[in-house]
Amino acid sequence: MSQPTVHADALLEQAAAIAAKEWGASQAGVFRLPGENLNYQCDVGVLKLSVEADCDPALEEAVQEALAQAGLPVPRSIPSRSGEALLSVELDGVQRPARMLRQLPGTQWRTEPSSPELLRCIGGLLAQVHQALEGFDHPGFDRTHHWSLERAGIHRKSIPFIHDAQFRRATEYAFLLHAALDFTGCARGMLHGDANDENILVVDDCVTALLDFGDCLEGPLVADLAITLAYALQHEGVGLAQAASIVAGYDEIRPLNLIEQQVLFPLILARLATSACIAVVRGAADPDHATWFSHLHSTRDTLLVLAGMVPREAEIALCSRCRVHRGDTTDAPSLTDRRENSLPDVLSLSYDTPLHIVRGRGQYLYASDGRAYLDLVNNVCHVGHCHPHVVKALSEQAGKLNTNTRYLHENVLAYAERLTATLPEPLNVCFLVNSGSEANELALRLARAATGKHDVLVIDGAYHGSTGACVEMSPYKFNGPGGSGKADWVHVVAAPDTYRGGATGADYAVEVGQVIGKAVSGGRSIAAFFAESLLSCGGQLPLPEGYLAAAFEHVRAAGGVCIADEVQVGFGRVGEAMWGFELQGVVPDIVVMGKPIGNGHPLAAVVCTRQVAEAFDSGMEFFSTFGGNPVSAAVGMAVLDVIERDSLQQRAAELGARFMAGLERLRDRHAIVGDVRGRGLFLGIELVRDHETLEPADTEASAIVNAMKDRGVLLSTDGPLHNVIKIKPPMVLSQDDVDMTLRELDSVLAEF
Repeated sequence: MSQPTVHADALLEQAAAIAAKEWGASQAGVFRLPGENLNYQCDVGVLKLSVEADCDPALEEAVQEALAQAGLPVPRSIPSRSGEALLSVELDGVQRPARMLRQLPGTQWRTEPSSPELLRCIGGLLAQVHQALEGFDHPGFDRTHHWSLERAGIHRKSIPFIHDAQFRRATEYAFLLHAALDFTGCARGMLHGDANDENILVVDDCVTALLDFGDCLEGPLVADLAITLAYALQHEGVGLAQAASIVAGYDEIRPLNLIEQQVLFPLILARLATSACIAVVRGAADPDHATWFSHLHSTRDTLLVLAGMVPREAEIALCSRCRVHRGDTTDAPSLTDRRENSLPDVLSLSYDTPLHIVRGRGQYLYASDGRAYLDLVNNVCHVGHCHPHVVKALSEQAGKLNTNTRYLHENVLAYAERLTATLPEPLNVCFLVNSGSEANELALRLARAATGKHDVLVIDGAYHGSTGACVEMSPYKFNGPGGSGKADWVHVVAAPDTYRGGATGADYAVEVGQVIGKAVSGGRSIAAFFAESLLSCGGQLPLPEGYLAAAFEHVRAAGGVCIADEVQVGFGRVGEAMWGFELQGVVPDIVVMGKPIGNGHPLAAVVCTRQVAEAFDSGMEFFSTFGGNPVSAAVGMAVLDVIERDSLQQRAAELGARFMAGLERLRDRHAIVGDVRGRGLFLGIELVRDHETLEPADTEASAIVNAMKDRGVLLSTDGPLHNVIKIKPPMVLSQDDVDMTLRELDSVLAEF
C-alpha cells in the first residue's frame, strides 16, 4: 500500500475539504472508516480515495456497474457537482482518483456471528457475482497486483521476515502447495479479488453489501471463494465443517468442478500465507502503522491449524455437500499390504513412511492425501513430470503407428540424426534400445567386437545397470549387500574422490595405467573403460580436471575403447555442456544414454563411431523389439524440443550455481556438512560426524532426507558410505524451488 505520509489528521482535513468542494458534503462529522484504504464517511456517502500505484478506478466502476445492473448489492457512485463519477483530486500534493459511493446498510461481517444461513448466503452471493460478470470485458481486465492469489508465490521471498519457526514452516508449506497447483480446468473470469469479512456487510443472516472492488482482476473463479473462506475460518466457532456452508451456497448457483474443489484448500492456505508475508514486510518497514495488522494474529493461528490438516481430508470437509465431489482414495497402508503379497521384497520403497503418489506435473509429485512434493531426485523426468509436449507427441504417434525398425519410418531416422548432431565427431552411429541397462550391455558387446578383447575397467562405486553383465561390472552391486564379489574379467580403479582422497585427476589416472598394466601382465586384455561422466551412486562426484583425458590415454594405449556412461547426467544437466564428458575435454568412442532421454518413457541409446559400429557387423543381426519404434522416437524428439525451446541447459547452469552457492553457505553454518559438490543440477552433500576423521554421518543423512520429505521436499541418499544426499531434479526447477529448499534444509540441518 503506497499511502500518503502526512499525519492522519491532515489527511482527514483534506478529505473533508474534497467531499465538501466536489460533492457538497458537510465538513462536520467526517471520519475515516476502519481498514487500510482511505475511505471516509460523510453525510452524503463514502468518499473513496485511491492511493495504490496500480489502482484502476475505471475498472472498478465498470465492474460495480455491471453488478448493479444485475441487481446485486454493490455501492454505486454519486456524481460530483460537475456530473462526473470519477474525479482526479489533489491529496498531499499528489493527484489521486476520488469517488463518492452511496452508503449501503449493514455491519461488517467480521463483527457478526457466522450462522450457517449467513455463510450459505455469502457463498451464494459470490457465485452470483461470477455469473453476473460472465463475459465481462474491459481494457483493464488483465491487470495484476501483489494480492493476486494466482500469483501468490511472489511473496515466498518474504518468508525470512517471519521469525516464528512454526509460523514460517507453515507458510513455506502453504506456498509449496500453491506452487504445485495447476489451474487448467478451472473456470476463469472477473474476480472481486478481496471478498473478506470487512468488505461484506450483513444484517441478521443476509448479505446487504459487497464493498471495495479495488483488487478486482481476472483469474480462476475459485480464488474468490478461497479468499472468503480464508477469512471465515478466522472467525470464532468456524471450522471446515461450518465453512462448508459457504461452499455449498456457492455450488448451488455455480457448481464447482472436481479440479476447483481440489485446488480450493491450497488456495485458502496461500491466501493466509500471502496475508502473513505482506503484513510482516509492512511491519518491518512501519511497525507503528495503525491499520495494516488487523488480521495478523488470527491469520497466524488459522494457518497453523490448517497447515496441520491433510489436504484431501480438508477438501472432503469443505466440498462434500457439493453436487459433484470426489470419493475417497486408496490409502497407503492398504497398498503396502497388497504390495507385500504380490511383489518381491527386493523392490524397495523410499522413506520411512512410503508415499502413495498418484500424479505428477513439472517438478512436483502429488500424493493421494493431497500433499504436494518438490521432486529433487527424479532425473528420469528430465523436462518435468507429464510434460504436455512430450505426452502429446507420445499420444499422437501411438494413435497412428507403433512398430519396429524392420520397416522404414521417418521418426527413427530424424531422431537418430538429431541426437547424434548433439555429439562431437566422430560419434555418429546410433543404436536405439529400451533402457540404460540394455544400452550398457550393448556397449559391452560393441567394445568386445571392436577390440577383440574381453575385460573391462570400471570405477569403484559405479552402477551400470541391472542385467547380468552390468551387475557384474558394477562395484555398487557386486561389492554391496548380496553381491558375489568381483568377476575375473572386471578390473576396478579407485573413485577419483578429491574430498576423501586428496589426489588430483592426473594422480588418480596413474592408477588406471597401473591397473591396466597389472591385468595385461596377468594375461588379461582390456576391451573397454566404462566411466560415468560424473559419478552418481559413487557419491555425486564430479571427476577432477584432467582425469578422463589421462585415463583414456592409458586405455587406448592398451587397445581398449573408452565408454562414457551418460545415463544419469546427459542432456544438459551439467549446465556448461550438453554431455558430462565434454567437461573433461575428451571424446569417447561410445556414449551410453538412458533415463532422461525419454522423460520416463522406456528409451535409451548407444552412440558410437562408425569404426566401432562396423566392427560389430559380424553377420549376426542386432534387433531390439521395441528399440527405435516410432512412438519412442517421437518421445525422444519431443524431449529434445523442450530442452532447446526452454533453454534447460542454461537453466541448469544458472540454478545449479545458485544451488551450489546456497549449499556452500550451509556447509559453513552446519558442522555436519563435510562437502558440497557437483555441476549444474547434479549436486551432492556429503555429511560427516567429524571433519578430521571424515566419519560418515549415514544415519543422519537418512534422517535428514526423511525430515525434508515431511516438509514437502524429496531427496535421497547414496554413495559408498550412504552419507551423501543427492540432488538431481527435473530440469524445470525454479529459483523459488531452490531458495525454499535451502531455507528448509538450513532449518533441518540445525537439528543435527
